[in-house]
Amino acid sequence: MSTSTPEQPVILPLGLTSLIVRFGLTARPELTVAVRAFVADLTSDPIAGVAQVAGSLTTVMVEVDGGSAARARVQEALQKRLDARDWSKAARPDPLRRWTIPIAFGDACGPDLTKAAGAAGLSDTDAVAELCAQEVEVLTLGFAPGQAYLGFLPERWDIPRMSAINPSVPAGALILAIRQVIIFTNENPTGWHHIGQSGFLPFALDRAEPILLRAGDVLRFEAVASSEMASIVADNADGLGRAKLEVLR
Repeated sequence: MSTSTPEQPVILPLGLTSLIVRFGLTARPELTVAVRAFVADLTSDPIAGVAQVAGSLTTVMVEVDGGSAARARVQEALQKRLDARDWSKAARPDPLRRWTIPIAFGDACGPDLTKAAGAAGLSDTDAVAELCAQEVEVLTLGFAPGQAYLGFLPERWDIPRMSAINPSVPAGALILAIRQVIIFTNENPTGWHHIGQSGFLPFALDRAEPILLRAGDVLRFEAVASSEMASIVADNADGLGRAKLEVLR
């Protein structure tokens, strides 16, 4: 009987002045928790010479203020931090904020819902019910300003990207693949499954708070009819799409 060994964090060079701390190669819930815990540790107890720290799904980028000698010192300090505890066993912090976001699923609002639901072994109705029963977490922001990768969905939703690119998916679209969902910041092509539509715009430059979502926020989806979504989009000056924000602590 063989037992799997957890991946060990690895420190890699990034360009001339930065380092990447890689906790794994494939996004998994425990890795995103480790990333957030390590970022929090470096933020609360900074290492001398570190100019910036940013987390992603599986890695932490550490920008160093200085040349190669400074980077070597920071790398040594990072290794000591990594060796000080088992980051794979970091506890998931309680969320600070919860969003509830109306979504119109299927038909013209989500033309790929049936295909995605079938790949997960569900009917459209059961798929929508399961997606709305989930509470997904903002794992990281990236690809476009304020755009959040949300997860993780149950393992049945570990479905691949589509074989062909959809050339145009609108802002506010809910797309799905590999146990994650994204609400599109702006119109873009995608290989992910377009399963629903919201009026929620995660980024708007002319808004007092341009970026709405933060790493660690949790989201719930509320299914609405396509006619209601049309009404939401028609009266959406703030770009919130009638989303509700609850501050938990």
